[in-house]
Amino acid sequence: MDTLIMVGQLLLGLSILVGLHELGHLLTAKMFGMRVEKFSIGFPPKIAGFQWGETEYSIGAIPLGGFVKISGMVDESMDADQMAGEPQPWEFRSKPAWQRLIVMLGGIIVNVITGIVIFVILVYNNGETYFSRDQVVENGIVALEIGESIGLKTGDKILDINGEPYKSINDLSAGSALLSENGYYTV
Repeated sequence: MDTLIMVGQLLLGLSILVGLHELGHLLTAKMFGMRVEKFSIGFPPKIAGFQWGETEYSIGAIPLGGFVKISGMVDESMDADQMAGEPQPWEFRSKPAWQRLIVMLGGIIVNVITGIVIFVILVYNNGETYFSRDQVVENGIVALEIGESIGLKTGDKILDINGEPYKSINDLSAGSALLSENGYYTV
């Protein structure tokens, strides 16, 4: 049952990220006056959908991606008749190259912004745990699996790393301490 829940969480998370990515393409296309025919989270067959304005919004049965169909975006296999005609002002192909580039990058830009927002929220909610050297020396450490594997015990008071004073508990797990050839802790 746990595996099924984890798969469901993965698919939900992926669907949200794909939806935001595709929303970036949709918003930038509409910003430049392009006609967006379809917006879908998931691939066909369609489970549910509705028409709002000129765009059909839908949720597909295969939750491993999504798509935005913009009028005039070259797809020679499906739009042969449309491509034979003159470009219309609302079509992707009639817009300047810089606008088409922004539409193509719109999904990536939204993904980057989403990552930054998530990071800011996590830092704001959780903050950074900071324990100074004085606090470590006064109270000792909690030795987890890695600490125990190198001989530390819960309650040990670490005075120095490689004979040098350190500033915070984060320095204890830094690469210079753990990965040096002849590294040692003064306990």
